[in-house]
Amino acid sequence: MREDRKIGNCTVLFGRDGGKYPEGNSLLVRGADQTLLVDPSLGVVARKGALPGADHIVLSHCHEDHVAGASLFPEARGHCHEADLPGWLSFDGMMAIYGFDDPAISAGWETALREQFCYAERDDAEAYADGAVWDLGGGVSVRAVHTPGHTRGHCALWIEPDGILYLGDIDLSSFGPYYGDAWSDLGDFERSLSKVRGIEAAHYATFHHIGVVDRPTFLARLEKYQAVIGRREERLMAFLAEAPRSLDEVAEHRFVYRPGDPVSFAAPVERRSMGQHIARAVREGRVREVEPGRFLADVV
Repeated sequence: MREDRKIGNCTVLFGRDGGKYPEGNSLLVRGADQTLLVDPSLGVVARKGALPGADHIVLSHCHEDHVAGASLFPEARGHCHEADLPGWLSFDGMMAIYGFDDPAISAGWETALREQFCYAERDDAEAYADGAVWDLGGGVSVRAVHTPGHTRGHCALWIEPDGILYLGDIDLSSFGPYYGDAWSDLGDFERSLSKVRGIEAAHYATFHHIGVVDRPTFLARLEKYQAVIGRREERLMAFLAEAPRSLDEVAEHRFVYRPGDPVSFAAPVERRSMGQHIARAVREGRVREVEPGRFLADVV
C-alpha cells in the first residue's frame, strides 16, 4: 500500500494498488474543532482502529466503493448530495442508482454490496447541495462543487486553505469516464469536466489510481481522460456505418470494456453508455434509426 500523504490539514489515505478499484483513496481533513472523512473506502476498513474519530462523513457520491468504511463511524454525521441521498438511505435506493434489470446481475451485486463493500443503510444521512460548506475550525473548510454525470449527485470537494480539489470519480484514469449506470449522464459528465478544468487548485486528488497531482499534470491527464469519450464514439460510429446494428449488438461488441474482460455487468453498462452516444448522434442527424431498434451511421 502506498504511504499516506499529508498536505497541510489533509491526509490522503491511499488504498491498495494506488486505489485501483475496488479500492480507493479516501481523504481525512482535520480542522481546529472538527474532523471530516471523505469517501471511506475499503482502505479505511483495512485501517480499522488506526484512524482518529470523525465528526463528519462526506460522500462525493453514493457508490459501493465510497461507502465501504462508513459504518465504522456510527457517531459521525453522514452527508450525501441530495440527488444521491436515496442510495444511502436504503438498499433499494442504492440498487436504483445502478438500475440493473437482469435478476441474476442484481442478485450478484446485492451480495457484493453487503459482503464485499460492507454496505449499511444510513437512515439519518443528511442531504447537502451545491455550495455546501463544512467549517472545521481554524480556517479549515470543505466546500461541495456539484459535478454530475458519473451519478446525479457526484461532487468535487474544495478544501481550504490547502487549495486541494478532490475530484472523486473524475479519476483521470486511462479507462476514461464512467457513465454506464441508470443515474449517469454523458452530457452532464462532459459539462462537469469543463467545470473542474476551470478551477485552479494547488493540488488535485482522485479517488482511484492517480492520487495527487499538480495543475499542469492535472490538465494533461484531464485532456487524455476526456479524449476517451471521443475515441469510444469514433469506434461506435465506424461500427454503425458498416451495417444497421441493434443496441444489443453494440453492447456485445464492447466499446467501454475490452472484449473478453470478465465483467458481470458489462452488457447493461455498454447499453447505457453507448445508448447515450447513439441518442445524441440521432438528434444531431449523424445516425438514423432505419428500422425499429436498429441504427445506421451515415458515412462522411
